[in-house]
Amino acid sequence: MNIYKNNKIQEFLQRFESRRQEVSTDVEHSVRHILQNVRENGDQAVMDYTKKFDGVDLSALTVRQEELQQAHENIDPELLDVLRQARQNIQKYHEKSLPQSWMSWEDDNVILGQRVTPIQHVGIYVPGGLAAYPSSLLMGVVPAQVAGVKDIYVTTPCAKDGSMNQTILAGAFELGVTQVYRMGGAQAIAAMAFGTETVGRVDKIVGPGNIYVATAKKLLYGQCGIDMVAGPSEVLIIADDSATPEFIAADLLAQAEHDPLASSILVTDSKKLAKSVADEVEIQMDALPRSDIMQQAVRDYGGIIVTGSLTLCAELSNRLAPEHLGLHVDDPWTLLGQIKNAGAIFLGHYSPEAVGDYWAGPNHVLPTNGSARFFSPLRTEDFLKVSSIVSYTQAALDKQGKNIEKFAKNEGLDAHATAITKRMSS
Repeated sequence: MNIYKNNKIQEFLQRFESRRQEVSTDVEHSVRHILQNVRENGDQAVMDYTKKFDGVDLSALTVRQEELQQAHENIDPELLDVLRQARQNIQKYHEKSLPQSWMSWEDDNVILGQRVTPIQHVGIYVPGGLAAYPSSLLMGVVPAQVAGVKDIYVTTPCAKDGSMNQTILAGAFELGVTQVYRMGGAQAIAAMAFGTETVGRVDKIVGPGNIYVATAKKLLYGQCGIDMVAGPSEVLIIADDSATPEFIAADLLAQAEHDPLASSILVTDSKKLAKSVADEVEIQMDALPRSDIMQQAVRDYGGIIVTGSLTLCAELSNRLAPEHLGLHVDDPWTLLGQIKNAGAIFLGHYSPEAVGDYWAGPNHVLPTNGSARFFSPLRTEDFLKVSSIVSYTQAALDKQGKNIEKFAKNEGLDAHATAITKRMSS
């Protein structure tokens, strides 16, 4: 793993930020064609793309209830218990941020407030490319259920032999999800956004995916809601001399195994630690099964940056706005005050990112590509919408009507002003 100092730091940062460039015109053109075809031809278009891209000839998109139940019956009981405990942790965490409706009684019997209601139909995309992720099923479905979403649709791609990940199916049954579809890619996003003969049209789509999935979500925003436009996974660790090189290397490689485009970065004020971590990364990587993916990710978008202080480390982190941020320092709570941009922050030597991916409770669907500057993790609030409540009385309108009328006329909207005037007593 390369170490960058002094004037080499800027060179590395530019290469890292190159991942944030606009989607190629070829990808966008391809996705637009897929969206249009699915809109016009429904199920048949989805099945045609599944055969073209995945080599699977489907006769139906729906996963039958019997398949879900059988997967649930056959799952390792210990793994099922793990899923249940993880679900409880995720549910407890997301219940804490559940917003409430409220009303406020003002002067002249004016009532103002907000009414919080769940989105009715939500699509959850569960990735299944280089690996399948039952954890993403939990992270999408559980907060939607906490919010009170009525209809939850889950879509996940099948393997090359047409089989489905049995843990995902068992997890769906455990969660009570009955509408599961064997489809992936941009065609799955299109099917949920437009609706087909089999797949119901949804109001919002959430969940991570590859560049085609992300592009489809971006292009369909407005047709339905989306959570965010996700990019390649990333982790940034800030560490000082109190850190353990083995822990840091393990966390860096945990992110690098996702994807060749994943980024794993260490920023430290210790030259000694930098060298130790670089050596440890090579040792651990050679012993792991996905080392080919890790090697490419570490080579292209990974690196160790040595700065003069932890304050400079925090400044670099804020610039990159990482998806995952680990604070492997002696006093992480003090350093936390300097952090402005991060999707999820893991404090201390014993809070690895994997705890957040599977177990702790916060969502692992996080902003990437620097979008933590303006996006938040997937939350209960993402499955809710707010309606403003306004109730005025005759007395209140009489008192404020002239001001409203003046405002409307200033904007050249005389009909707006007239709507006020006609209601006033004098």
